[in-house]
Amino acid sequence: MDTMTLWHLTGWEFAALALAALLVGFSKTAVSGANTISLAVFAAVLPARASTGVLLPLLIAGDVLAVLTYRRHAHWPTLWRLFPAVAAGVVVGTLFLMRADDGIVRTSIGVTLLLMAALTVWRRRTAERAAEPGAVTTRAGRVKARSYGVLGGFTTMVANAGGPVMSMYLLSAGFRKLGFLGTSAFFFLIVNVSKVPFSVGLGLIDGPSLLLDAALVLFVLPGALLGKWAVDRIDQRLFEQLVIAATVLGALHLLLR
Repeated sequence: MDTMTLWHLTGWEFAALALAALLVGFSKTAVSGANTISLAVFAAVLPARASTGVLLPLLIAGDVLAVLTYRRHAHWPTLWRLFPAVAAGVVVGTLFLMRADDGIVRTSIGVTLLLMAALTVWRRRTAERAAEPGAVTTRAGRVKARSYGVLGGFTTMVANAGGPVMSMYLLSAGFRKLGFLGTSAFFFLIVNVSKVPFSVGLGLIDGPSLLLDAALVLFVLPGALLGKWAVDRIDQRLFEQLVIAATVLGALHLLLR
């Protein structure tokens, strides 16, 4: 794998990755989707393909902390409705990664980030028209769930960027804050763990990447604790605006490298 070991990083590069790892923990317990900033940082510091393999174990660590925090608030009917479509999206994403080189992956991540930022803006504008959680039972609702599931599976496999897709779906389904966090916590823990064999098979996770993860995972826990403290205090609207702005800047950085 075209990667960088812990010893090849400069102090500033490691500090950037550590801050991104802290934000992973924060996003899992406070603002789902905020880790798109982490994605941009990892893809900027590391080779684009390698960055997805390094980031995945950190996301799983954050998912575990989120499940421990919000496990009582998950809505399982919604999860079962999504999983088959997500699995299909993960397979498509794996096939894409088998053929794509680092430049194509970097461009794909940048385009995905811009798309996710646009979807997040649209999500915020339509959130007020949401229905009750889990009430999507019509044929149109099932098609909607499958569409979001495939897109979420593809984006999470290629760029670990399924957060905004699932955030948009869960908010459109009428989930309030705790139900949203509990359902997304279990969703991403199960999906991210299922991605590990694919990432290992593609050479995205190996010894050097896990060594780097071992150093960075120490920063995920304080981020998660900070998120748990802030979830009831944070100005959600302002923070999402900052997340969108940072995501767009990160995407442009990747596209213009």
